[in-house]
Amino acid sequence: MKKKSDFLRNRTTIIVVSFFAFLTLALFILDYTSLFSTKYDSIADAKEKTENKVEAKVEPKKLLDFADYDQRMLALATASSTISVEILADVSATTTGTSTASSTVPSKPKKVPLWPAKAVYPNVDAILPFKRIVAYYGNFLSTKMGVLGQYPAPEMLTKLKAEVKKWEAADPTTPVMPAIDYIAVTAQGSAGADGKYRARMSDEQIDKAIDLAGQVNGIVFLEIQAGLSTLSSEIPALEKYLKMPQVHLALDPEFYMQRSGSAPGRVIGTMDASDVNWAANYLANLVRENNLPPKILIVHRFTSAMVTNAENIKPLSEVQIIMDMDGWGSPARKNTTYTKIVATEPVQFTGFKLFYKNDILPPSPGMMSMEEILKLKPRPIFIQYQ
Repeated sequence: MKKKSDFLRNRTTIIVVSFFAFLTLALFILDYTSLFSTKYDSIADAKEKTENKVEAKVEPKKLLDFADYDQRMLALATASSTISVEILADVSATTTGTSTASSTVPSKPKKVPLWPAKAVYPNVDAILPFKRIVAYYGNFLSTKMGVLGQYPAPEMLTKLKAEVKKWEAADPTTPVMPAIDYIAVTAQGSAGADGKYRARMSDEQIDKAIDLAGQVNGIVFLEIQAGLSTLSSEIPALEKYLKMPQVHLALDPEFYMQRSGSAPGRVIGTMDASDVNWAANYLANLVRENNLPPKILIVHRFTSAMVTNAENIKPLSEVQIIMDMDGWGSPARKNTTYTKIVATEPVQFTGFKLFYKNDILPPSPGMMSMEEILKLKPRPIFIQYQ
């Protein structure tokens, strides 16, 4: 009886041990399968990532279309755009008030091509000369400084989009980029607390300009009328905005009074090539440090003295420079100013400013047409409306 009891007890033990052994084996197999599956998935994921990485490495680097750039620069200049040494001498005598002895002018002056201007190629993603920029100018707090302050924002944007379409129709070969040209630092008639004769606009106002440009898929220019302040004070104050890829810079020498020491509005200010180059180099550093597309720097001009030593202005791969003809008046007067002041001193690109109100004042027959502007040599790539 005892043997039978021992047998049963041993059999029960064997069954229990076998059960647990089987359970352990089953769990081991399940865990191994899971481990193998996880390992396989990890290998598959790693392989996929490696393949993607390889594909990313072999993706061709984006490059500037040099052929298209050259072709467009020639189209702006026009193949026959040459100005003789004799004409340049006459222009110099007229615009600077100096005389040129006739003996210094060759009897058969050699034709000197001025355009395209000699400048470095821009970095990839440059806007110019691949697109023409059409900008609306002004300040939201003033109805007298341009269209930005004359109309409610929706109406102003509707007008801007209409001008863009007209320019696209006038020159179908050149796409048009809309822009908001906002005076972020405005010259003042009074000295102000710091004696600088300028007022800085609030972040709220600048943010509004950026938002409006975004509504038309456009870019922004922040304009500086520095008064008795300096570019080295005003430009860094706008740095957080200039770090944005869609924000560019414009300088107005008319209200740069550092050299004269006068209050703005009493005499026309002046800016030297060294000032423009300082601004360009500042922008270039921002482009390099923040991996940005090239910036555009606009310089306004309607007299020779407004920009001295213009031949020393240096466009950079990171910064494209536009000399913008800023005078108002009849078409004949504007044509003359453009030819004598802007076209004879090449920098890189040219711009042309149109005044909705002042350009039609008597005795002017009316504002210049797009067709007339496109006949200018070189053709302006930047059009600004005030």
